[in-house]
Amino acid sequence: MSLFRSIVFTAVLVGSIVGTAVTAVQFFCTSQLIAKAEVYEKAGEALPAAGAAAAIPAGHDHAAMATHDHEEGGWEPADGVERTAFTLAANILTAIGYALALTGLISMRGKALGWREGLMWGLAGFACVMIAPMLGLPPELPGTPSAPLVDRQVWWIATAAATACGLALIAFHRKPWTAVAAIVLIAAPHVIGAPAAPEGRHALAPEALEHQFIAAAAMTSLVFWALLGSLTGTFFRRFEA
Repeated sequence: MSLFRSIVFTAVLVGSIVGTAVTAVQFFCTSQLIAKAEVYEKAGEALPAAGAAAAIPAGHDHAAMATHDHEEGGWEPADGVERTAFTLAANILTAIGYALALTGLISMRGKALGWREGLMWGLAGFACVMIAPMLGLPPELPGTPSAPLVDRQVWWIATAAATACGLALIAFHRKPWTAVAAIVLIAAPHVIGAPAAPEGRHALAPEALEHQFIAAAAMTSLVFWALLGSLTGTFFRRFEA
Protein backbone atom coordinates (compact mmCIF):
# COMPACT_ATOMS: atom_id res chain seq x y z
CA MET A 1 0.00 0.00 0.00
CA SER A 2 2.89 2.38 0.73
CA LEU A 3 4.20 1.88 -2.81
CA PHE A 4 0.78 2.69 -4.25
CA ARG A 5 0.57 5.86 -2.13
CA SER A 6 4.06 6.88 -3.24
CA ILE A 7 3.08 6.48 -6.89
CA VAL A 8 -0.14 8.46 -6.49
CA PHE A 9 1.38 11.25 -4.39
CA THR A 10 4.30 11.57 -6.79
CA ALA A 11 2.03 11.70 -9.83
CA VAL A 12 -0.33 14.30 -8.37
CA LEU A 13 2.47 16.54 -7.11
CA VAL A 14 4.55 16.29 -10.28
CA GLY A 15 1.50 16.64 -12.53
CA SER A 16 0.36 19.80 -10.75
CA ILE A 17 3.80 21.42 -11.02
CA VAL A 18 4.45 20.38 -14.61
CA GLY A 19 0.94 21.23 -15.82
CA THR A 20 1.18 24.73 -14.33
CA ALA A 21 4.67 25.33 -15.72
CA VAL A 22 3.76 24.15 -19.23
CA THR A 23 0.62 26.29 -19.24
CA ALA A 24 2.82 29.33 -18.62
CA VAL A 25 5.14 28.30 -21.45
CA GLN A 26 2.20 27.74 -23.79
CA PHE A 27 0.73 31.14 -22.92
CA PHE A 28 3.81 32.91 -24.26
CA CYS A 29 4.56 30.50 -27.14
CA THR A 30 2.04 28.23 -28.79
CA SER A 31 -1.11 30.07 -27.62
CA GLN A 32 -0.04 33.25 -29.40
CA LEU A 33 0.55 31.35 -32.64
CA ILE A 34 -2.79 29.54 -32.36
CA ALA A 35 -4.56 32.88 -31.88
CA LYS A 36 -2.92 34.20 -35.07
CA ALA A 37 -3.92 31.07 -36.99
CA GLU A 38 -7.51 31.38 -35.81
CA VAL A 39 -7.69 34.78 -37.49
CA TYR A 40 -6.83 33.16 -40.83
CA GLU A 41 -9.22 30.29 -40.13
CA LYS A 42 -12.15 32.59 -39.41
CA ALA A 43 -11.35 34.70 -42.47
CA GLY A 44 -11.29 31.58 -44.63
CA GLU A 45 -14.61 30.39 -43.22
CA ALA A 46 -16.20 33.80 -43.69
CA LEU A 47 -15.73 33.77 -47.47
CA PRO A 48 -17.89 30.72 -48.27
CA ALA A 49 -20.33 31.73 -45.53
CA ALA A 50 -20.78 35.13 -47.15
CA GLY A 51 -21.39 33.49 -50.51
CA ALA A 52 -23.95 31.14 -49.01
CA ALA A 53 -25.72 34.01 -47.24
CA ALA A 54 -25.99 35.90 -50.51
CA ALA A 55 -27.70 32.87 -52.08
CA ILE A 56 -30.36 32.60 -49.34
CA PRO A 57 -33.81 33.60 -50.68
CA ALA A 58 -35.54 36.60 -49.18
CA GLY A 59 -37.76 35.89 -46.18
CA HIS A 60 -35.47 33.35 -44.49
CA ASP A 61 -34.52 33.92 -40.84
CA HIS A 62 -30.82 34.80 -40.99
CA ALA A 63 -30.57 35.02 -37.19
CA ALA A 64 -31.97 31.52 -36.74
CA MET A 65 -29.59 30.14 -39.34
CA ALA A 66 -26.63 31.84 -37.63
CA THR A 67 -27.70 30.31 -34.31
CA HIS A 68 -27.94 26.90 -35.95
CA ASP A 69 -24.44 27.24 -37.40
CA HIS A 70 -23.07 28.24 -34.01
CA GLU A 71 -24.68 25.20 -32.37
CA GLU A 72 -23.16 22.90 -34.98
CA GLY A 73 -19.72 24.30 -34.18
CA GLY A 74 -20.05 23.23 -30.54
CA TRP A 75 -19.16 25.00 -27.33
CA GLU A 76 -15.70 26.37 -26.77
CA PRO A 77 -14.25 28.43 -23.88
CA ALA A 78 -14.11 32.16 -24.32
CA ASP A 79 -10.77 33.82 -24.95
CA GLY A 80 -8.91 35.12 -21.93
CA VAL A 81 -9.24 33.80 -18.40
CA GLU A 82 -11.75 31.06 -19.26
CA ARG A 83 -9.61 29.51 -22.00
CA THR A 84 -6.49 29.74 -19.84
CA ALA A 85 -8.28 28.05 -16.93
CA PHE A 86 -9.47 25.15 -19.09
CA THR A 87 -6.00 24.83 -20.62
CA LEU A 88 -4.45 24.72 -17.14
CA ALA A 89 -6.89 22.04 -15.99
CA ALA A 90 -6.29 19.94 -19.11
CA ASN A 91 -2.51 20.25 -18.79
CA ILE A 92 -2.53 19.27 -15.11
CA LEU A 93 -4.74 16.22 -15.75
CA THR A 94 -2.60 15.18 -18.71
CA ALA A 95 0.59 15.59 -16.69
CA ILE A 96 -0.85 13.56 -13.80
CA GLY A 97 -1.82 10.77 -16.19
CA TYR A 98 1.64 10.63 -17.78
CA ALA A 99 3.28 10.88 -14.34
CA LEU A 100 1.24 7.89 -13.13
CA ALA A 101 2.38 5.84 -16.10
CA LEU A 102 5.99 6.97 -15.74
CA THR A 103 6.10 6.35 -11.98
CA GLY A 104 4.52 2.93 -12.43
CA LEU A 105 7.16 1.95 -15.01
CA ILE A 106 9.97 3.25 -12.82
CA SER A 107 8.65 1.31 -9.81
CA MET A 108 8.58 -1.88 -11.89
CA ARG A 109 12.31 -1.52 -12.50
CA GLY A 110 12.85 -1.77 -8.75
CA LYS A 111 15.82 0.59 -8.73
CA ALA A 112 16.20 3.84 -6.81
CA LEU A 113 16.36 6.76 -9.23
CA GLY A 114 17.39 10.38 -8.93
CA TRP A 115 16.59 13.36 -11.09
CA ARG A 116 19.21 12.40 -13.71
CA GLU A 117 17.76 8.94 -14.28
CA GLY A 118 14.27 10.42 -14.21
CA LEU A 119 15.32 12.93 -16.84
CA MET A 120 16.40 10.09 -19.12
CA TRP A 121 12.99 8.46 -18.68
CA GLY A 122 11.37 11.79 -19.51
CA LEU A 123 13.44 12.20 -22.67
CA ALA A 124 12.43 8.69 -23.71
CA GLY A 125 8.80 9.71 -23.23
CA PHE A 126 9.44 12.82 -25.34
CA ALA A 127 10.84 10.64 -28.13
CA CYS A 128 7.85 8.27 -28.01
CA VAL A 129 5.02 10.77 -27.62
CA MET A 130 6.31 13.76 -29.58
CA ILE A 131 9.30 13.17 -31.85
CA ALA A 132 8.28 9.86 -33.46
CA PRO A 133 4.63 10.78 -34.18
CA MET A 134 5.66 14.28 -35.30
CA LEU A 135 7.65 12.80 -38.20
CA GLY A 136 4.37 11.71 -39.78
CA LEU A 137 1.79 13.94 -38.12
CA PRO A 138 3.33 17.29 -37.15
CA PRO A 139 1.41 19.57 -34.79
CA GLU A 140 -1.34 21.40 -36.67
CA LEU A 141 -2.63 24.93 -36.45
CA PRO A 142 -6.36 25.72 -36.76
CA GLY A 143 -7.41 25.73 -40.39
CA THR A 144 -4.97 22.98 -41.41
CA PRO A 145 -6.56 20.15 -43.46
CA SER A 146 -5.97 16.72 -41.97
CA ALA A 147 -6.91 13.07 -42.28
CA PRO A 148 -9.92 11.65 -40.35
CA LEU A 149 -9.44 11.85 -36.58
CA VAL A 150 -9.77 8.10 -35.93
CA ASP A 151 -7.10 7.29 -38.53
CA ARG A 152 -4.71 9.80 -37.00
CA GLN A 153 -5.35 8.54 -33.46
CA VAL A 154 -4.73 4.90 -34.44
CA TRP A 155 -1.48 5.78 -36.22
CA TRP A 156 -0.32 8.02 -33.36
CA ILE A 157 -0.96 5.34 -30.71
CA ALA A 158 0.70 2.64 -32.80
CA THR A 159 3.74 4.86 -33.44
CA ALA A 160 4.15 5.82 -29.78
CA ALA A 161 3.77 2.20 -28.64
CA ALA A 162 6.20 0.85 -31.26
CA THR A 163 8.78 3.51 -30.39
CA ALA A 164 8.43 2.78 -26.67
CA CYS A 165 8.93 -0.95 -27.24
CA GLY A 166 11.92 -0.29 -29.48
CA LEU A 167 13.61 2.01 -26.97
CA ALA A 168 12.94 -0.50 -24.17
CA LEU A 169 14.65 -3.25 -26.19
CA ILE A 170 17.67 -1.01 -26.77
CA ALA A 171 17.91 0.15 -23.15
CA PHE A 172 17.21 -3.09 -21.26
CA HIS A 173 18.20 -5.91 -23.62
CA ARG A 174 21.53 -5.11 -25.20
CA LYS A 175 21.85 -7.96 -27.67
CA PRO A 176 22.27 -7.88 -31.46
CA TRP A 177 18.87 -9.37 -32.22
CA THR A 178 17.10 -6.92 -29.90
CA ALA A 179 18.77 -4.00 -31.66
CA VAL A 180 17.49 -5.26 -35.01
CA ALA A 181 14.01 -5.81 -33.60
CA ALA A 182 14.06 -2.32 -32.08
CA ILE A 183 14.97 -0.71 -35.40
CA VAL A 184 12.19 -2.63 -37.16
CA LEU A 185 9.64 -1.60 -34.54
CA ILE A 186 10.61 2.08 -34.58
CA ALA A 187 10.70 2.26 -38.38
CA ALA A 188 7.53 0.22 -39.11
CA PRO A 189 4.92 3.00 -38.58
CA HIS A 190 6.88 5.37 -40.82
CA VAL A 191 7.29 2.72 -43.53
CA ILE A 192 3.52 2.17 -43.46
CA GLY A 193 3.02 5.92 -43.50
CA ALA A 194 0.80 8.34 -41.60
CA PRO A 195 -2.76 9.07 -42.76
CA ALA A 196 -2.67 11.72 -45.48
CA ALA A 197 -4.74 14.89 -45.57
CA PRO A 198 -7.33 15.28 -48.37
CA GLU A 199 -5.80 16.35 -51.66
CA GLY A 200 -6.48 19.76 -53.10
CA ARG A 201 -6.82 21.49 -49.73
CA HIS A 202 -4.26 23.84 -48.25
CA ALA A 203 -3.62 25.30 -44.82
CA LEU A 204 -5.17 28.71 -44.24
CA ALA A 205 -2.30 30.01 -42.11
CA PRO A 206 0.99 31.05 -43.77
CA GLU A 207 3.68 28.40 -44.05
CA ALA A 208 6.09 30.43 -41.89
CA LEU A 209 3.53 30.46 -39.08
CA GLU A 210 3.17 26.67 -39.35
CA HIS A 211 6.93 26.18 -39.03
CA GLN A 212 7.03 28.45 -35.97
CA PHE A 213 4.19 26.50 -34.37
CA ILE A 214 5.82 23.11 -34.97
CA ALA A 215 9.08 24.35 -33.43
CA ALA A 216 7.28 25.95 -30.47
CA ALA A 217 5.16 22.83 -29.87
CA ALA A 218 8.25 20.61 -29.92
CA MET A 219 10.09 22.85 -27.45
CA THR A 220 7.04 23.00 -25.17
CA SER A 221 6.79 19.21 -25.21
CA LEU A 222 10.50 18.94 -24.42
CA VAL A 223 10.02 21.18 -21.37
CA PHE A 224 7.01 19.10 -20.36
CA TRP A 225 8.82 15.76 -20.50
CA ALA A 226 12.11 17.00 -19.07
CA LEU A 227 10.31 18.42 -16.04
CA LEU A 228 8.05 15.38 -15.76
CA GLY A 229 10.94 12.93 -15.78
CA SER A 230 13.34 14.78 -13.50
CA LEU A 231 10.67 15.69 -10.93
CA THR A 232 9.23 12.17 -10.97
CA GLY A 233 12.65 10.70 -10.25
CA THR A 234 13.25 13.23 -7.46
CA PHE A 235 9.91 13.02 -5.63
CA PHE A 236 9.36 9.28 -6.05
CA ARG A 237 12.76 8.60 -4.50
CA ARG A 238 11.91 10.85 -1.53
CA PHE A 239 8.48 9.31 -0.99
CA GLU A 240 9.98 5.84 -1.14
CA ALA A 241 12.67 6.81 1.36
